[in-house]
Amino acid sequence: MNTEEGIAWTVEDDIGRIVLKRPERANAIGRASSRVLARAIDDVLAHKPRAILLSGEGRVFCAGGDIEEFVAAGDALPALVDDILDRLHPALLRLSTSPAPLVVAVNGPIGGAGVGLALCGDFVLAAESMKLRTGYAAIGLSPDAGASYFLSRRVGPVRAQQLLMLSDAVDSQRCLAWGAVDALYPDGELAAASEALVARLAQGASASFGGIKALCAGVPGRPFEEHLAMERRLLRERAGSADAREGVAAFVAKRAPRFTGR
Repeated sequence: MNTEEGIAWTVEDDIGRIVLKRPERANAIGRASSRVLARAIDDVLAHKPRAILLSGEGRVFCAGGDIEEFVAAGDALPALVDDILDRLHPALLRLSTSPAPLVVAVNGPIGGAGVGLALCGDFVLAAESMKLRTGYAAIGLSPDAGASYFLSRRVGPVRAQQLLMLSDAVDSQRCLAWGAVDALYPDGELAAASEALVARLAQGASASFGGIKALCAGVPGRPFEEHLAMERRLLRERAGSADAREGVAAFVAKRAPRFTGR
């Protein structure tokens, strides 16, 4: 596993893993770690994994930006923000829109940019100790790292706006009830549950998953006619694939399919 600036990453057995490993700083993202995180994302995606797991080490998944670094920047804070986001935002876009299913294991509290990192997953599994606090407006800033986008997509734009304005802490049970996360586990069981899910996804029809992600991601702004045409195009492509032949044969034979991602 590669480890640098509090970020670790590897690809093994068709599963990409990215770990935030800066627990002594609540896995906060600063200038150096943002660059490494972007490189880790690109390196993992270059290996074309069939599923990806993003997780954090320690008691906090990610507290957001490195506030001490913000304070030290003084009047140069706008330049620091630009420097961080120049690399981080494009990398997060590539990660979230990758055809590989993305599982995020939220091991504890999330705040600021950590909200975007946590909620960008296709599956967001959380520990019971998890809580969400946006925090931006409380220090006179506005969202980054997709926090406003992913929060709005999951809990609705009005509720997301309220959470972003008030910066109130939201416990894990309310996060689950509102749809911010998909499942809760006792803290000691989260890692095993996340590994089981990502392993299951890595054995699935990964090209089909990519098409499903593309279809569902564009629903809000895509006219129905265009959506039907896209469904037809993708279905025709998959109908001629090895995975489709295997899936149909397995169904008829009443056995588990052995997908290869082709």
